[in-house]
Amino acid sequence: MALIYRALGLMLGYPTEDQRALIPAILQSVQSEDRIPGPIRRSLVRLGERLTEADTYELQEDYVQTFDRTRTLSLNLYEHVHGESRDRGQAMANLVELYGQHGLEMASQELPDHLPVFLDFLSVVPDEQAASLLGEAAHVLEALAERLHKRSSPYRAVFGALVALSDAAPDSEAVAALMREPEEDPDDLSALDRAWEETAVTFGPSTDEGCPKAEAMLQAMNGHTQPGRASDHTA
Repeated sequence: MALIYRALGLMLGYPTEDQRALIPAILQSVQSEDRIPGPIRRSLVRLGERLTEADTYELQEDYVQTFDRTRTLSLNLYEHVHGESRDRGQAMANLVELYGQHGLEMASQELPDHLPVFLDFLSVVPDEQAASLLGEAAHVLEALAERLHKRSSPYRAVFGALVALSDAAPDSEAVAALMREPEEDPDDLSALDRAWEETAVTFGPSTDEGCPKAEAMLQAMNGHTQPGRASDHTA
């Protein structure tokens, strides 16, 4: 399972020549994982083929348009439950501490709730623990999958695979709440600027009540203290 989490995390990384070189090994891990339904595995293969065959600059432009310019498709998990609030800052500070306990050191430019980083962390904990942690985030993953499906994005397959690997079905009410968030036009730069004009993330303590889903995820993660390895992903 460690290999499949790393493989899916790499597929969600910013497209580079180094990433493209890893795609054959990534697809080998994906195709051998029978916990992922066959249709989703086939969709992952099609995504892998696109990542190896399409022009790198075209892939990079699509990645930025999809994940960086559309807040409802952000790969930062806590952004979907906390926004840019002090609650998210405290939750991320807790994640940094927890990752350190498992030997997962964060680079200065990394955000701990960035999904590829989170998947790297899952690769160093027992399978049952990893599935449980994915279950706590299943509502976010399912909402992202639905939004990507509406855009006919091949990246949807990665989120379908992650939901399949979790140990819990997504909370339908929580998914519906996330889906009620309005879609942004990634080409409307003025609207994008307005959307990002919010309170900056801080890593100090917060007296506000946090999101129950995010708190449950942290509580589950804090229940495990097995040492891990260092991460080399960047957000």
